[in-house]
This record gives sequence, structure tokens and C-alpha cells, in this order.
Amino acid sequence: MADLLLARAPVPAYMGLQEAPFMTHFANVTDASSRVRKDEPAMSGSGGSANLGPLPEWNLGDLYSAPDGADLARDFAAVEQRAAAFEAHRGKVAAMDSAAFGAAIAEYEAISEMQGKIGSYAQLYQSGDVSSPERGRFYQDTVERLTVLGGKLLFFTLEINRLEDADLAAKMKHPTAARYAPWVRDLRVMRAHELSDDLERLFLDKSTTGRTAWVRLFDETLASMRCTIDGEALTLTAALNRLSDPNPERRKLAAKAIGAALGGEATLFTLITNTLAKDKVVEDDWRKFARPVSSRNLANLVEDEVVDALVSAVKGAFADTAHRYYVLKAKWLGKDKLEYWDRNAPLPTADHRDIPWTVAQETVRGAYAGFSPKLVSIVDDFFAKNWIDAPARPGKASGAFSHSTVPSVHPYILLNYLGSARDVQTLAHELGHGVHQVLAAPQGTLISGTPLTLAETASVFGEMLTFQALLAKEKDPVQRRALLAGKVEDMLNTVVRQIAFHDFERQVHDARKAGELSQEQICEIWLGVQKASLGPAFRYDDEYKYYWAYISHFLHVPFYVYAYAFGDCLVNALYNVYATKAVPNFEAKYLDMLAAGGKLRHKELLAPFGLDATDPGFWRRGMKTIEGFIDELERTS
Repeated sequence: MADLLLARAPVPAYMGLQEAPFMTHFANVTDASSRVRKDEPAMSGSGGSANLGPLPEWNLGDLYSAPDGADLARDFAAVEQRAAAFEAHRGKVAAMDSAAFGAAIAEYEAISEMQGKIGSYAQLYQSGDVSSPERGRFYQDTVERLTVLGGKLLFFTLEINRLEDADLAAKMKHPTAARYAPWVRDLRVMRAHELSDDLERLFLDKSTTGRTAWVRLFDETLASMRCTIDGEALTLTAALNRLSDPNPERRKLAAKAIGAALGGEATLFTLITNTLAKDKVVEDDWRKFARPVSSRNLANLVEDEVVDALVSAVKGAFADTAHRYYVLKAKWLGKDKLEYWDRNAPLPTADHRDIPWTVAQETVRGAYAGFSPKLVSIVDDFFAKNWIDAPARPGKASGAFSHSTVPSVHPYILLNYLGSARDVQTLAHELGHGVHQVLAAPQGTLISGTPLTLAETASVFGEMLTFQALLAKEKDPVQRRALLAGKVEDMLNTVVRQIAFHDFERQVHDARKAGELSQEQICEIWLGVQKASLGPAFRYDDEYKYYWAYISHFLHVPFYVYAYAFGDCLVNALYNVYATKAVPNFEAKYLDMLAAGGKLRHKELLAPFGLDATDPGFWRRGMKTIEGFIDELERTS
């Protein structure tokens, strides 16, 4: 699977401060549950060709007709009117009886849905061409208007969180209010970190000229960047694609060009990183978060000790997973050491032919159909109803994501399909997000969203279904080894590499507290975590020190990345339960888990499968799955 990262925000920027999504009522509205596949845009062996066949492009008309469409203008006017009317509740939440309280939450949800629909359209429209100034202006104007609306409604959640437990319990008795109990429960976890109404409004209002503006500058810089290879100016996506080229010289030229392009902008990227890290320090201090990762853990509804156990288990397995695998890969490539541009190199025996879109569609559809008729019926809608945008166009946001939009519409998937086996797995992954979002939609705007840690469950499970279907069909032992090696690399990119990224973030944010970091300091931290995680099988040329600069999650959603490792290890355990038939009625329980959305916490969701993420051995079990695949590769090498 692709080891990539989308240069977009998984949580749309208009949601306000991304370190503390609880600050705004958008928090659970349009979490794009983006994949945003790790750290590199979609890659293939040849860069794509006409052999791929016609590729689908999405139709955003189910949201709005156009940026200047009458339907969008009408909805914007309506939501602004409803938000203004809702302000009549300001200062009165404590005095509401249970029926009035439930009715107020229902109206709040309806307004949130309208705002989410508008914001989703703006983000998806801009994603089609991030380099377009017109689209950028439309997106920014929309962000600013939605932020003003968010400020008008901010009082409501703040007043709810100032209620004493006994008073709140009385208000939750009416059936309308009781329906929103999971949303209120999750809202309350941020209670100790909220500020006064005026300060919350200030943080929100300034986000459009602060964090959001810096992230937009980063996005536009990345989108306009060109990597010069043999006189040809390539986009970053196209250049990164060549890192999986079968020809080592083409990989080397691409790697050098990427490093040179990133190095040319390193001063700007260093400034952006320092500014946003300091911004987080300031907000964390005001909100009294103990560690830089604390706000993310709380937003993910996962305990600090669970995340610490995950990180510890993965780092403790570096030697038995990544270090061991890359020694094998060096042998397969006939090298004593791998160059850093060899990390995603295909095996010499691998099939490098482009995979036409129709074949990719049939492969993924078949894998889902083999598991669940209900899931494949949802998958069919994505293919048949123009919910997918697949071509890799100049200016288009790189990577891949599934944007949930709002429950009254449907998700949209963005890909950059170039015809590789990894791209097929990316399709499977994003469709996993998509079916999850469709199944959870009946929970409504405020409850359908899941924490980032659980948002990766269906996507990674979909990948595993597709991989196992491909593996079962492959009878050639050479190609089987190549397929298995590709899966191991994807798992290493999802688990080991993401925890290394998490460690990079931790070190950068910790160091920023003492003062602004130099370019050299950031580069040194980057090289340190790469060497520790990937092991002694690699050589790193000087320009690789700049590769931290395009990992957009570091800026868009700090400390997002461990969610990938969380999801992958969780799915390793979950798939083992499915494959061994250890739990009866697995399919029904799995569908119930997805349909729950944010209604249940991870302990409740995993209990029907006999799994417990608070068990220290749970994460080690997930790493054993990767080690088992490497054991098989060693036996057949």
C-alpha cells in the first residue's frame, strides 16, 4: 500500500483550531476521516498511462451546483439566519428544562449539518485544484464566514460544560435530550480545558488569520513546488511516484530532485513549523494540557496510557520488524545496504504492469463481496454514482482521502490513481472509510463521527480483505513473495513509520518550548528517528534531511499519525478473530461496530470480539502479525 500523505487537512481547516477541535461545534460534523495515506502520495511503477482506462471523476452536485450557485447562497443565508436566532439561548442553558434542552441540541445539530455541508463543498472543491487562486479565495472566504458562525454558537457547548453533573443529568431525561447522550458525554471530556466565552471566541476568530492561514501557505507552497528531473519539471506527487520505479537510477534522480526542491523551501517550512508549534505551546499552556499530545489523546477519546503502551510496543518491535525486513530487502536487491530511495522500490521479481481501473474496481469489489453483501452494496454506490475522483491531475490535492461530508448527503473519495498494486490497496482503504461513514450516518451529525483512532478500523480492515483475496489467488511462489513483501512494507509504513513520525513530532514540540528551532535542529531530529526506526540497512544522503518538510499531518493535525498505528494493530487483532472464527456472527458484529459511529467508546466497541486495547499485550499481539509475515518471507528467501 502507498506510503503517502495527503497535503490536505483530514479535519477541515474551517473547523477551527485543530489542536482543540472541541472549541467549535464543528468538531464532529465533517471529520473527513481522511486517510491521507501516511507520508507519500500515491505511487506506481510506471507513473500511470492510457492503459488505466477511463478514470471516474466526482460530481459535487449532490452538495452544491457551483461556488456561485443559487443553492449555496440560499443555504448560507439560511444558516446565518438560524445561527442568529439560536443566539437567543445565550446565557439561558442552565435554566432550560429537559424538553427545551433536547430541542436546543436538535436545532444545534441541524445548524451544524448545514454548516458542515457548506464547508465540505468548499474543501472538496478546492481539493480539485489546490493551486487555483480562485478556488483558494473561495475556500478562504467560506472558512471565514463559517468561523464567524462558529463563534456565534460557541456559547452553547461552553454553557453545557459549565453545568454541574446533577443538573445535567436532570436535563438529559427527556427522550430528545437522551438521544444526544453520547455527544454530551464526549463534549464533557474537554470540560477541564475550556476557557471563558470571550477567550474561546478570540481563539476561534483568530484561527483564520493564524493557524489556518499558515496551513494554507504550506499547502499552496507544496502544490506549486516543482522537482526538476532530467530537465523536466514534475509536481511533488509525480516525483514521489518515481520512488517506486523499478529502475534504481530513476529512483535516485527523483529522490535527489525532491530533496533539492524541499531544501529550496526549507527556510519557509522551518518558519511554518516553528510558528505552528509555538501556537500549540501557547494554547496548550492556556488550556493546561500536560503534554503536547494530551489534547489529541483527549480528542481521540483514548487514554494517555493506552497511547503510551502502543508507542512502547511498536518501538520495542523495531528490531524484529523493520530492521529485519530491510536486511532481507537489501539481499533481494543485491545490495549490502539500501539507499533511502530504495525503501519503496519494487522487488525485481514483482509484476510492474499498470493495473487498469476496471481491474482495480473488480478486485476490491470482489474482496468486499466475499465478506459482506451489505458492504459491497455500499461500495457499488461509490463506483456507480460518481462519488470517486481518481485521476492524478496537475494542481489536484495529492494522496487520498474519504470525506464524510454530512449524513444527509454521502462521502466523497479522492484518489490519485496511477495503476500500481499499492493504488489498488489505497482504493480498498478509502472505500473502507466510505462504507464506515455511510453506515454511521443514521446516528446524525453530532454522533456519526468517530475518533481518529477508530476511524482507521474499517479502512485498514478493507485493505486486509483485499490483500488476503489477492494472496489466496496467487499461486506463483515468486509473485506470492512479492505480494507478501508489499503487504509487509505497507504495514511497516502504517505502524513503524508512523510511530517514528509521532516521535519526531514529540521531540520537535518538546524542543520548541525552549525556543525557536533551527533548520539544522529539525533535520537532526528527523534523521535520528528515521535511523532508529528503519535500522542499519539504510544509507542517507545529505538531502534526505529535508524530507520532514512535506509531511502535512505535522501541521494540519498534530499528533494525528499514531492513529494509523493504532488502527493497523487493532485490525491485525480483529482480522485474526475473523480468520480463526473465534467469535460467532462476526460480520453482524462488525457491521454493528461501524454503524455505532461515535456512540460507543473503544472498550465497548471491541468487547464483542473479546479484545481490549487497555491490555498491555494487545499491541504486542498486533506487532506479532507483522513479525509472522516476515518469518514467512525469511523461510522462502
